[in-house]
Amino acid sequence: MTPFKFGKPTQLNKTDFVARFADIYEHSPWVAESVFEQGLAEQDNHIESLHEKMASVLLAAPYEQQLALINAHPDLAGKAAIDGALTAASTSEQAGAGIDQCSKEEFAQFTTYNDSYKSRFTFPFIMAVKGANRYQILESFEMRLGNDSETEFATAINEINKIALFRLRDM
Repeated sequence: MTPFKFGKPTQLNKTDFVARFADIYEHSPWVAESVFEQGLAEQDNHIESLHEKMASVLLAAPYEQQLALINAHPDLAGKAAIDGALTAASTSEQAGAGIDQCSKEEFAQFTTYNDSYKSRFTFPFIMAVKGANRYQILESFEMRLGNDSETEFATAINEINKIALFRLRDM
């Protein structure tokens, strides 16, 4: 079990807890709020335990709330990335995958895949890109475009929980 570098989450009041963990799930502080309201235990001072609680909140959320969280995510190599309008975590994650180094042709391919994916599934492509490179991401786009909506929705939720664990570890 890995403790947080900043100290113990159990020692934070609700306002401070939500402020610290609000963007672990992209623009969705309701996850942190719900975890705090459920109550924190000593084991939640460890990344893995707190992540498990947060992931459970997301998995138990109504479909509409899950969909809103999926839609809160930016397109990979999309307009927000090009315009510098991503959250700090998203910017770092995309840069770590080399997306910021795409050629014009690669950006065009990302745009085509993003548009095709959103047209097919009505939500953005979600992938935990830490440890991946832009070529692997493009391959995942190609492969996942063939999935059905239910599979992609479940995949998006699982990928969001992976992203959350990466973000907690980066704290």
